[in-house]
Amino acid sequence: MRLGVLVLIAVAAPAGDWPRFRGPNGSGVSDAKNLPVKFGPTENLLWKTPLPEGHSSPIIGGNRIFVTALENEELVTIGLDRASGKILWKRAAPRSRQDPLKKPNHPASPSPVTDGGNVFVFFQDFGLLSYTANGRERWRLPLGPFQVYYGFGASPVLVEGNVILPVDQDTGSYLVAVDKDTGRVKWKVQRPGVISGYSTPVVAGKQILIAESFQLSAYSAATGEREWFVQGLACEMKAVPVMGDGVLYINGWGWPENQPGRQIALQSFDDTLKAHDRDGDGAIAAGEMPHERLKHPGYFQTFDIDRNGGLNRAEWEITRAMMAAENGLLAIRMGGKGDMTASAIQWKYQRPVPQVPSTVLYRGVLFMVNDSGILISFDPATGRVIRQDRLKGAIDKYFASPIAADGRLWLVSQDGTVSVVAARGEWEVEEVNSLGDEVYATPAVTEGRIYVRTRTALHCFGRKRGTMPGEKKTH
Repeated sequence: MRLGVLVLIAVAAPAGDWPRFRGPNGSGVSDAKNLPVKFGPTENLLWKTPLPEGHSSPIIGGNRIFVTALENEELVTIGLDRASGKILWKRAAPRSRQDPLKKPNHPASPSPVTDGGNVFVFFQDFGLLSYTANGRERWRLPLGPFQVYYGFGASPVLVEGNVILPVDQDTGSYLVAVDKDTGRVKWKVQRPGVISGYSTPVVAGKQILIAESFQLSAYSAATGEREWFVQGLACEMKAVPVMGDGVLYINGWGWPENQPGRQIALQSFDDTLKAHDRDGDGAIAAGEMPHERLKHPGYFQTFDIDRNGGLNRAEWEITRAMMAAENGLLAIRMGGKGDMTASAIQWKYQRPVPQVPSTVLYRGVLFMVNDSGILISFDPATGRVIRQDRLKGAIDKYFASPIAADGRLWLVSQDGTVSVVAARGEWEVEEVNSLGDEVYATPAVTEGRIYVRTRTALHCFGRKRGTMPGEKKTH
């Protein structure tokens, strides 16, 4: 139970704040009350502020909201007044390069993080920057360039006075800690064997937990040393782990073939060369791939890390691991030392799981929405499915993760359909709202308000006006 206590300490945040991607410790859970159930462009809309495009989620600290965006080919950080939605400041960062990026990812995908008085942002085409709540630049730290297959997806987090950023890329993956007050690198550790990934870390006590390619790893917040790990994850991790009672839940979907019994078994590099290296160049070209599906250019360039048209021994071993991985949702008992795979996995769910959205653990039930709008509730102790059904009126893709508060779930599809669901094992849809615009960002929730960023604007929805930081009562 001691670990459970540490987790509770780690998720603590100033009352009313939503300080990082998915809120306190990435849980997606808020203690906010009196939230709107029915809302849209003409109902319970308190304010709407047009924004340049970006996929980063709104972050709340004190009386400020922070987002990032791309405007006229500039990387911008925006500070808004929380009460009115007024843009108070906008600061541009240099964009001296354009690292590899594939749609629907965006140059402003990683979300900011705040300590309540300052904000910290990351752009894959520049690096890290910090501003005060009023927009004064505090420091900047150029990083990169990066080689992440779909482009950067992980957001920075704050741990014990440091900005923590996982860099999971095709080669040279690392974890870096930067002093939040000075912008100086405190430590940087290499992570061999970690390839492109997109998952934002969570914190358990003095450990940083990251869902990496093929494994979950726990790193010391003080030194960056890896302390324990569990293998068995999918090859491309995008979701954020959620935690409760010493157990962590993480979902991952890499390749369609990565379902149990359907994986593609590949021979060793030497055996493959003997059988398929027709031109004798010591590498495996696309036309020499032993499995027909893997010859497809879209697949092959994933494996061809150096983009030279042939797979060497190291690239082949990564390909074998990718094809052998398993998609699914895992429950993992946290803690230990070294490789904990044999004892830590509590249960697995290996039917289709979402590509991007994370799960949410709320009031003793684990919830997950997959890419086609099917919502599943689980018993978190056993993995037993309690209810599985399609959300009424919502059949689009999901990029935003579910959020939970006030006894309900809010689930937002790509086309801007918001399903409001009674959060219990036998869940029920209470309302379906339409925002009329695309949504890639996860909403923020606090003090009777829901903040939703669409493709063109940031919306604030609430049942009624009240008092909040910087807001005057109306009569």
